[in-house]
Amino acid sequence: MQKNILVVQQKMIGDVLISSMICENLKKEYPDAQVDYLVNSFTTPVIQNNPYIDNVILFEDKFRANYISFFKFLLQIRRKKYDIVIDPYAKLESSLITLFSGAPKRIGYQNKGLGIAYNQKEKHHSKPKSYYGLAIERRINLFEKLIKKNTIDPFPKLHLLNSEKEEMIPVFKQYGIDLASEKVIMISILGSEVSKTYPEDYMVKLIDFVAENYAVKILFNYTPKQQKEAHSIYNKCNEKTKQRIVLDLIGSDLRSFIKIMYHCSLIIGNDGGAVNIAKALKKPSFTIFSPWIKKENWSIFEDGTTHIGVHLFDFYPELKKQFELKKLKEEYSNFYLKLKPELFSDKLNTFLNQNLKS
Repeated sequence: MQKNILVVQQKMIGDVLISSMICENLKKEYPDAQVDYLVNSFTTPVIQNNPYIDNVILFEDKFRANYISFFKFLLQIRRKKYDIVIDPYAKLESSLITLFSGAPKRIGYQNKGLGIAYNQKEKHHSKPKSYYGLAIERRINLFEKLIKKNTIDPFPKLHLLNSEKEEMIPVFKQYGIDLASEKVIMISILGSEVSKTYPEDYMVKLIDFVAENYAVKILFNYTPKQQKEAHSIYNKCNEKTKQRIVLDLIGSDLRSFIKIMYHCSLIIGNDGGAVNIAKALKKPSFTIFSPWIKKENWSIFEDGTTHIGVHLFDFYPELKKQFELKKLKEEYSNFYLKLKPELFSDKLNTFLNQNLKS
């Protein structure tokens, strides 16, 4: 009998990309099943061309703004008669979607979301058991009992067509980059918000260090709304560094950024969706976490070579015991200043040496 399965993850780009791994594993286990994925509309570029997702269901802003619209959406989901609904998002919205789906099997976390929504509750453990990291391990907990035949593949993937890869080559040439002879790296210079953004002067030091020691072209990752801040960082870099930076090759949308990232050798910089995209493209990453972010929750596949993450607590472990998360977030700028580039420059140098080998 064919199963109808729904995975609910109406959150940010990185979350949607990571949870797409659930769809892949379920589709491989149940190739005749219909596997649908419920996401926010702005995140769809990271699941475009994914062969393991049959239908993408869009969660629209109006569902949050209007109770009647949300109720109509719940009825729409219920009419699809899913057999299994899996909720890695675990918030009130997704819990209600799961509950009102009427699915015989509704899977969520223990002590997360609306408890009555789930009739199968899995552990939401607080410490990683492997280098996969908590973001991956927690999601595996939700579906591993459904996998009987296959080995679980924990790696989220992006699916670019060959034509998408090739169409960027002339774009790089327009910006003076010959991909056949030059190495290109991406630096995620700004976070999604100021409290997740490494201090500007420190970022400039980091960029100058890379440019001084490595013969690479440097691209900046930032959104159009962050153009002013990006130009400020560029203007503070030394003149030799500026010669290595290609400032405005950022792509017109999320999908074009993915295509650009495909042609980069690696990514360095602030934690965020860009790092998850790079990892899904099998690109090495060096990630700087904000002092108030729990590194153990979001650092995935950190092996000390291909993927490395640095956090204030790595260098000042005593601060973890002294300050609560709320205090760290309120005074993020003061705590960020303690995370000087010199603390991890050797680690960054080793990372670049290992991952820029020809």
